[in-house]
Amino acid sequence: MKLIIQIVLWIAIIFLGYSLYNSITSTTRFNKLKVERYEKVISKLKDIQSAQLAHQTINGSFSGSFDSLVRFIDTAQFAITQRRDSSYADVEKNKAYGLDPLEGGYFKDIIVVDTLGFKAVKDSLFAGSDRYKTMMKVPDSDASFEMKAGKLEKSGTLYSVFEAKVSKDVVLAGQDKNMVAQEKQTNAVDGVNGPYIKVGSMDDVDTSGNWPKLYDKATDRQ
Repeated sequence: MKLIIQIVLWIAIIFLGYSLYNSITSTTRFNKLKVERYEKVISKLKDIQSAQLAHQTINGSFSGSFDSLVRFIDTAQFAITQRRDSSYADVEKNKAYGLDPLEGGYFKDIIVVDTLGFKAVKDSLFAGSDRYKTMMKVPDSDASFEMKAGKLEKSGTLYSVFEAKVSKDVVLAGQDKNMVAQEKQTNAVDGVNGPYIKVGSMDDVDTSGNWPKLYDKATDRQ
């Protein structure tokens, strides 16, 4: 009887040990794959962010369509400018003091912006690469990023806003459902918080991403 009990206990110990080991290794594998997939997704979102900021700089608003954003990159140009200090005669003040209106002793200081030339947006942002043509595609997936743009009123001022995002369910497809559910609820300083990986916001004047800086460093090295 003692032998049977010992055998049962050893089986239980081995089973619990294996379960613990499998749990630890499964979590390690999940976290490794998660980081790899997040880096790819964030790299794409940073391209979308750069394209949108360029679109706002030139057109004064963000784009809600990937097709129009790609066309913009294909055709738009940044103006290359130079700022310089200058001045001109203060006609009214010179008249008031009985001085020559155009050559009197009072002048107004101004800053003159000269346009020196133009440079293609795609060359400035993507250095000859055409990866912007597929920036709407979620890596390792058949899905595309969701993207919206519009106007947001805040403190009496109307701002242009945009948001591009993808659900963690899509990014972590094929992984343990419980681990994915926990990841969607994460709220950590060094984590991507919430159910989405996103850049921009339709509810706030914010063009940043919701990932921590460690992902910026990783994607900058790619």
